[in-house]
Order: sequence, then structure tokens, then C-alpha cells
Amino acid sequence: MKKMYYLLFLIVPLASFSQDEEAWVYFTDKPNAQFYLDNPLEMLTQRALDRRTAQGIALNINDAPIEQAYIDQVAAYEGITVKAKSKWLNCVHVRGNVNSITTLSELSFVDTIVFADDALNTSGKIRTPKPINPVNKTLDVSENFNYGNSQNQIEMLNGHLLHQANYTGAGKIIAVLDSGFTNVNSTTPFQRLFDNNLILGGYNYVSQNEDVYSLHNHGTMTLSCMGGFVDGQLVGTAPDAQYYLFVTEDVADENPVEESYWVEAAEEADRLGADIISTSLGYYVYDNPNYSHVYTNMTGNEAFASKGANIAFSKGMIVVASAGNSGGNPEPFNHIGVPAEATNVLAVGAVKFDETFATFSSVGPGYENRIKPEVMAKGQAATVANTSGAIQTASGTSFSCPIMAGMVASFWSAVPSLTNQQVVDFIKQSADRFNNPNDQFGYGIPDFQSALQSALLSVDEVEIENYQVFPNPTTSTITMVSPANFVGNSIKMYNSLGQLVLTNSIENPVQTISLDGLNSGVYLYTISTSNKVYQGKIIKN
Repeated sequence: MKKMYYLLFLIVPLASFSQDEEAWVYFTDKPNAQFYLDNPLEMLTQRALDRRTAQGIALNINDAPIEQAYIDQVAAYEGITVKAKSKWLNCVHVRGNVNSITTLSELSFVDTIVFADDALNTSGKIRTPKPINPVNKTLDVSENFNYGNSQNQIEMLNGHLLHQANYTGAGKIIAVLDSGFTNVNSTTPFQRLFDNNLILGGYNYVSQNEDVYSLHNHGTMTLSCMGGFVDGQLVGTAPDAQYYLFVTEDVADENPVEESYWVEAAEEADRLGADIISTSLGYYVYDNPNYSHVYTNMTGNEAFASKGANIAFSKGMIVVASAGNSGGNPEPFNHIGVPAEATNVLAVGAVKFDETFATFSSVGPGYENRIKPEVMAKGQAATVANTSGAIQTASGTSFSCPIMAGMVASFWSAVPSLTNQQVVDFIKQSADRFNNPNDQFGYGIPDFQSALQSALLSVDEVEIENYQVFPNPTTSTITMVSPANFVGNSIKMYNSLGQLVLTNSIENPVQTISLDGLNSGVYLYTISTSNKVYQGKIIKN
């Protein structure tokens, strides 16, 4: 479902298709996997490893790179072009004629070949596919932004209350998978991101180069919903998060290789240590109808990109995806597409300014009556920035998705000790239809302030080695979550000279403490109870 922000769908003439076919070639093993498992920094960044450690996620063989010698031998076959690769699924995406692709089964390290045209998978030319079962285990911030026309889409989620508490996504990384980010590097709404070094990099998987600032306008608009900033006109939902920009959508064609590009980019997001993937792309019907998905096969872990999205979640990331704009289509084409239909993806539908349903928004349920979409955000007449830097409105779940993804980042930055599953659970539970979900709204519109309060109060004495103090670094306040035996005591803060500069009594298990009277610097704090003294450092920017 290309260009999800359009409300009208283009009718693609069914012209003659090339004899070339699309297929995934799966390998039997990774002969060098143990080296990488013994030397994890050879395959993942320290930030990625830290994310795994924080959530208790063990490394496994699908973290190891795909064997390059296998790729080279496949690419050497006449009539075969390797288009993409996946270490998680240990396969390559190839294009070529049926006979050439089938001949690859003669290679000893080729386990399975799966054609995008399912009819070819029953022709007897290839082996039956095996199921894939991956093994699991700062900046100074304005307290009151001048949101302008973007106020409605943030206040609908109570996101402005998190912003007022300085929870704006700082410390979280969002990978944006889209079609292109034209002029993001040269227009005013994104200048703040560059001024504060919040754009960390990117890659174009379609063209196999680093050109991400041309090609298409869709990613520009989706990024603006999270990271855009024009005072009095537009404030994104995560203005202080960091971003990687990945192009995975080929705007010239609708082809299954785009799912492979998507998975390849998700793997890179994992390697780099991203926390959240925001993707306003979806796949259901392809230019070649033989490749199109069938609703009865959307079981949550069958489509290639859906498998990749589920593995991304197993690595500790949260995948936020547009539900799609097919709500007005006949059954079953009105349902949510790939990868939003994946079991562990937070699929986002669209509502209007008054929180009523936007009729273009794709509906559930997911096949086998799974709740989809999970949540809703403003997607009709959302406020965005275009490629010239002008602020305008646009409609589609393409925009409700990043609005939600940015709020996920801001929420997670407030309670960084939560696992990805806990974050998703608190968000769902805060939604206005959580007790009565339906096929249009799913669990409904989240209340992020309510989610934050629930998350803070849920942390108990056993889970916290008796306390947490966050955010750290901070700008003006800290929140302390502590067990009952802390109440009645005090937290004392000392400057670098050892001078006592602040004493604050602990009156509640969850308490916010103002640091407005302190200069920027590093402070030592102590908390004394009847049987123990707790110490730590706070950095105030």
C-alpha cells in the first residue's frame, strides 16, 4: 500500500511483467557465528549491547552477520541479482528467472528457497519452507512549547504534560524507515535537530548509498511530526530524541524487495542501538498481483517484513507502524497490512481533531481476531512540515504513526528502566477503549500522562534495589521512585567542593524534586535510612 498519506489509491495497469521473479534464498548456517558471539562488538555497538543488557536479552545466532562467502556464491550465478540480505533470517533476496533461482538449491549451504509468487512454491521445483523461530533470550528544553496548530495532535495524547515535565525524548533514538527525506538538511523545521546533533546518520537501501535527503517528500513530513520545530507553528512529539533516517521504500515500484530493504534497515537500527522504529509504510497489494498478500496469511509472523518486525521487538526495540489508509476499500482489502499486522508491532490508526474515526484508516481485526490497530492518534489534517519548510496539514495514518512514535520516545525517556514490553503495555492500558477494544479504534487513544503515573507507581521495592532517580542528566527536576522505608528521610546533594547545596525531605514514594536553584554541574547525593546509606551522582545541564 504505497504512499500511505494519500487518500486516493493509484490504479496500476497490469501490464506485462518481466519474466524475472523475486525469491528469498535461506542458508543452512553461519559458520563464523561463534566468533561474533565471543566478540559482540564486532557485530553490535555498545549502545545496542547496553539495551539488550538492560532488558535481559541474550545474544543469539541471528545477531551474527550472514556469511559473505555464501552471498558471493549466489551472486556469481548467471541470471541472479542479489537485492538485499537479512542476518536475522539468514537469507538473501534475489531476482532472476525461475530456472536460475531454482538451480541455487544445488548449493550445499542453501536450505530453502521461497518465491514471492506462492504458486511457484508448490511447483515441486523447491523444498518446503521451514518456519523461522528466532531465539530470544541533553538538552535544555522549554517547559511550555508554543505548539501552534500542532497543539491538538499533542494534547489529544496528553503529550504536552510530559513535555512540561521535560520528558521530550532525550536519550532515546528513533530509526525512521521511509521513502526519502527531501530537504530535511536544509529547511527551517529541522534546523534544531542539526543544531543539537540529533540527526545521527542514515542510509538509502534502495539506491545503496547515503543519499537520504532527496528522492521523496514522505519521510520529510513523517519526521516533522516527531522532530520538527517551528515556534508557534509546529512542535514534534519527541523534539529532543535522536534520529537515524533510512530509505527502504522504492517509490517507482511496489515490489516484495521493499520488505527485504525494510528488514535490512531494521537490523541496522538494532546494530546502532536504536530504541524505536517508526515506519509509515505498509504492504498488501503489489504491482504484480501474484506477489500480493492474502488476508488469511496475515497471521502476525508470516510475511517477511512482519517476521523482521517481530525479531526487532525481541531485540528490545519498539516498532510503531502505520495501520494503513485502506479503510474505505472492500473486505478484506480494508484491513491492516504488513508490517503493522505483525504480532509485536504497535499499529497506529487515525482519528480526526475531535477524536472521531478517520474513515480512511485501515481496520482490524488482525487475522484470527487479533486486536489491530492497537492505538490511535490524529491522522486527519495533521500538522506537518513539507519539503519547502512550510507548515501545512496532511492526512493519513502515515502521520498518526510518527506522532505516536515520538510520544513513545518521550514516555520511555521518563521511565528508561522499563522494558519495551512494559512500555507498550502501559501505553495500551492508558487508552480510552482498553476495556472494550473494537475493530476501528483497537484499544483507543492513549493518555501518556496516565501511562506515566501508572508506570512510576508500579515500580515496587523488590524491583528497584531500593530506588531510582531520573532523568540523569537533567535540566531542572529529578523524579525519585523509592520504597516505603525512604519516606520520612531526606535526600541531600553536595557540589564538587563537598558543600551541602540542597536538602529535600522524602514525603512520597514517587516525588519530583526541583533543581532550579542549582548551577550546571555534577552533584553527589546521599540518602540515609536506618540501616544503609545510598549514594549517586546527578548531572545538571
